[in-house]
Amino acid sequence: MADLSATQLGEKSEYISVYTPSLLCPIPRQQTRESLGLSEGDVLPFTGVDIWMGYELSWLDLKGKPQVAVAEFRVPCTSPAIIESKSFKLYLNSLNQTRFSHIAEVASTLESDLSVAAGAPVSADLTPLATASLSTAYTVASLPAENIDHLDVEVSRYTPDASLLELSADSKMVSETLCSDLLKSNCPVTGQPDWATIYIRYRGEAIKRESLLRYIISYREHQDFHEHCVEQMFLHIQGRCCPQELTVYARYTRRGGLDINPFRTNCDEAPFNLRLVRQ
Repeated sequence: MADLSATQLGEKSEYISVYTPSLLCPIPRQQTRESLGLSEGDVLPFTGVDIWMGYELSWLDLKGKPQVAVAEFRVPCTSPAIIESKSFKLYLNSLNQTRFSHIAEVASTLESDLSVAAGAPVSADLTPLATASLSTAYTVASLPAENIDHLDVEVSRYTPDASLLELSADSKMVSETLCSDLLKSNCPVTGQPDWATIYIRYRGEAIKRESLLRYIISYREHQDFHEHCVEQMFLHIQGRCCPQELTVYARYTRRGGLDINPFRTNCDEAPFNLRLVRQ
């Protein structure tokens, strides 16, 4: 076998398997929101939540027997901080050799630690794997939206450019829900690619669909956190196209057993949670 010690594949990460909440790394949301023109203390132009799904959650019961579950975490977009995803993964791994009396104790511990890190109440809904496998909530579904990826467009910009967004020439008022599987951004910490399906629902003057697809693709070389990419998209669409109602929702593929799904809206649409084929 080839010696891989001198390559990136040979680099080691320390995985702590005993409960260590200090592994969580919060990152202030305001760092990126300033670049979007949102000053600290401003009323946010959207509401929303970051829905995290955890598929590699395990701990020990009091007899030392491993337990496994699927977790849904919800972090409000009003929290002062996001939680860096690798630190989240390392934190969850620290439960692997930790004993808990009941799944409710695990959920309570997760909610407490994550709420401290985010600076706001975070919910943790745990479902035992045996139950999850029987639930329709964990079956693969499709977004209730019209996919625009079939459009024949020429693309030359691969960093976010709001000027790509255009209204249709006829100025027709519409209410429509669109999606694309072509969203890709890059992690600002590791540089790794982050793949996603983006859901956009709006009511207002019709957006030229070709321009929207070009805009979505323009994130392909962009480095930013999932949550901030969605907020930037929301503000760019709002600023350029002025819809009366707008929802932007990204379903990112998982890394390290976690997928992140930021949801932002300025209307009364409730954040739904479903699992896409790449998740």
